Amino acid sequence: MMKHSLQLEVFKAQKHIIWPQLQGPRPQPCQAEEAQEQPSSGTRGHSRSPQHPRQTPHLPLLPGKMLLATFKLCAGSSYRHVRSMKGLQQQAVLAIGQELNRRALGGPAPAAWINQVRRRGSLLGSQLEDPLYSDQELAYIQQGEEAMQRALGILKDQEGWKKESRQANGDEVLSKVIPDVGKVFRLEVVVDQPMERLYEELVERMEAMGEWNPNVKEIKVLQKIGKDTVITHELAAEAAGNLVGPRDFVSVRCTKRRGSMCVLAGMATLYEEMPQQKGVIRAEHGPTCMVLRPLAGSPSRTKLTWLLSIDLKGWLPKTIINQVLSQTQVDFANHLRKRLESCPALEARC
Repeated sequence: MMKHSLQLEVFKAQKHIIWPQLQGPRPQPCQAEEAQEQPSSGTRGHSRSPQHPRQTPHLPLLPGKMLLATFKLCAGSSYRHVRSMKGLQQQAVLAIGQELNRRALGGPAPAAWINQVRRRGSLLGSQLEDPLYSDQELAYIQQGEEAMQRALGILKDQEGWKKESRQANGDEVLSKVIPDVGKVFRLEVVVDQPMERLYEELVERMEAMGEWNPNVKEIKVLQKIGKDTVITHELAAEAAGNLVGPRDFVSVRCTKRRGSMCVLAGMATLYEEMPQQKGVIRAEHGPTCMVLRPLAGSPSRTKLTWLLSIDLKGWLPKTIINQVLSQTQVDFANHLRKRLESCPALEARC
């Protein structure tokens, strides 16, 4: 019912916009209708009752009424059950654009209300181009944003962190036990590269990480959802002299920019098209994130904070797990620096 009503609104609008351009002068409604509806003297059952006088012939819509009808149609696209009617949406935007252009070119300079409607119509058109997400995709987006909020909440609490290691170059690994999460690790480093360069390597070239980080065999983007969310599969290499066998991870990752700060967050998720692999233990990322920000007083350098939370699964002593995760962060910082020094710009495509 809603669909037919919307189609009628489009038809009404387009009759007064497109007809003059394609067919020339339109037939006078009163003449056409009178010729068809005037019954002959011998016709039975088709004459109008005196109690129902003939209605006034349909007159062209006034500009305000025409636009009101068309906008009424566009507003219908905001309802979930009519969002899939892309044909109606496109016709509605086309109708608005054609009418505004006709009035702008056919007379004096457009009035203020026409300019305002044109701006709103342009905005509406851009919104209609936005992709529509399935319920599953929306769930992934929400999960990625929740992972980011939880990870940032952990980093925000500065109390209770214990020093695990500190390198000669100032790289530091801290740890803390979080209720319902477990032990998490926090890497604090300063990299002599601008933030945009790190963003290129860690986000835009994520799938190339296996080329420079020996702890990662492969990262593959399984699905991209909008601009900020991806589903990834990561295959990790053996660690601690093969005491820790190969693991893989399926994660939802979310990337956000907040002013001069960039946050890369993620956590484990389920993805039907990537079931557990034979001979590989499916481990899980807890809420994890990397925070990139220009170093205060030195914008050409970047402060990197990496919160790492992993459940490696399997039967492993906690001492080995803690040693592996702490060393993984230290190794990551060293390998990242070497990568950035050997390939200073994305255009180099090392």
